[in-house]
This record gives sequence, C-alpha cells and structure tokens, in this order.
Amino acid sequence: MAEMRLIVSGAAGRMGRMVVRTIHESDGFKLTGALEREDSPWLGQDPALLAGCPAKGLQIVADPLPLLLNADAIIDFSQPAASVALAGLAAQARIVDVIGTTGLSDDDLDKIDAAARHAPIVRSGNMSVGVNLLAALTRRAASALSEDFDIEILEMHHRMKVDAPSGTALLLGEAAAQGRGVSLNGHSARGRDGLTGARRTGDVGFASLRGGTVVGDHSVVFAGEGERVVLSHHAEDRALFARGALKAVMWAKDRKPGLYSMADVLGLSTD
Repeated sequence: MAEMRLIVSGAAGRMGRMVVRTIHESDGFKLTGALEREDSPWLGQDPALLAGCPAKGLQIVADPLPLLLNADAIIDFSQPAASVALAGLAAQARIVDVIGTTGLSDDDLDKIDAAARHAPIVRSGNMSVGVNLLAALTRRAASALSEDFDIEILEMHHRMKVDAPSGTALLLGEAAAQGRGVSLNGHSARGRDGLTGARRTGDVGFASLRGGTVVGDHSVVFAGEGERVVLSHHAEDRALFARGALKAVMWAKDRKPGLYSMADVLGLSTD
C-alpha cells in the first residue's frame, strides 16, 4: 500500500514537531510538506531535524500551494486564520484535512463547515482516545443527571497556551450541553470575578488554569446536593494527540466530503 503523503501545518510548534516525529516513527505515512507563518524564524529549516529525527531534505515554507500537488492530507495544529485558509485549499484540492487548532471563532467554524462540503475534514479540540471517551461519558452523565447537578469544567495547561477555555474544555462543554438538550452558547458561564451573584441553574461553568509545562488536565464536575461526580482525563505526553491525528487521517482517507469529529473516527458519535 502506498504511503499517505502528509503536509504538517504549524510544523515548528510543540504539536507540529510531535506530529512530524510521529510520522517518522509510523508506517504508512510520508511527510511531503511543512508549513509555518510568513514571519516564522523557522522558515527554511528542516522539519525533521527540528523534531529530533534524521534530516529529510525538506524545508519549512509559508506558501502551501506548491505542496498541495504532492499531498493526500493536511494535519493542522496552527492558528485560526491559517486553519480557515487551509481548509479552503483542502476543499479545492479534494484532500483530507485534520484540524487540531483551537481558539476558532463561530465565523471560522462556519467557513470550515463550508469547506467540508468538498473535502473530508476532521476537526476536534482534542485528538486523544481518552478525551473523546470522556466527552461521551460526559454527554451520558449530563443526560442522566437532572439540573439539580451543576456542571463545572476545570482545565489546566502549560503557561504558553494562548486561548481559554481550551478547545478540549469546550468540546466537553458541548457534550454536556448535548446531554442536557440545550445550546452551550446560551448556557455557559466563564471568567467569574467579583460579585457575580448566585450560580444560574442549568449553566455549564468553565475555569481555566495556566502554569508550568502541563500538557493538559481536564475534569468535569457534576455537583449535586451532598454528592459530586467527577470525570477526569490527564494527558501526560503530546504524542497521544499526534497518534490520534494520524488515526484520523487514515480513517478519513476514503470518506466522502463532510465535517467529522474524533468521536466519528473512534466510533463514539452515538452512545
């Protein structure tokens, strides 16, 4: 079977380097392109060397167009504007696009949805098996427990993370809202500070912690009268996200155009 030819966007970042390394360590994949923003100091560097692998003779570039002719898929852990642009290009090229970028706005998501009419796109706030199982459990627990149980989502990441709540926290919040049969946008509480008043019944609360080198900790708390149920996931190695991204690429390879999630990839989309 021919190797799947991959472009990695955000190749010099923490996750990008891990994806490049995981491609090197995995069978059935070949790195054929690496992207970074136009002002990146890593342009011209070999992405394999940056990832701690033997040199491959590739260079990190800013222009994706020449790379698309020699690619079957894009794995994208970059920035929202770049992810939206790449989704459009993936749609034109009719290739797989796996998006792990977080901090996407509603407008960004609408544009990615539009691109998914022409290409198979897998988008997830978290690519790990464990987190997506946690989301499925959260959805089921939220459905089973009444509004007498308040839902709070606590997440912690390394000091360099720029968006909050994390994409994973929002994924879990969406799962909780789905379980309750409500819209997260209309039932979300974030950034409490000062005299906020009593907690509004039915809200999904979020709290974000940042510090050190934490890869990712997430807990969903169901707090009732006299009891609490806590579901948690602790990521200890970024490699698990990279492995999930490669799993998504392979799963989407022969799919028809559409917007998919890691729950689809893992068979968790229905309980």
